[in-house]
Amino acid sequence: MKPKTLFEKIWDKHLIASIDADTNLLFIDMHLVHEVTSPQAFDSLRI
Repeated sequence: MKPKTLFEKIWDKHLIASIDADTNLLFIDMHLVHEVTSPQAFDSLRI
């Protein structure tokens, strides 16, 4: 068995589901919510 690369290890750790051959659902991170700073933080995430 071939050893996994660092990329493969991180990908596997964050993989939630494989939708099809070309699509994967990954867990990226969580957002911490605070009543004072959250509106500005989420505004900066909008496109």
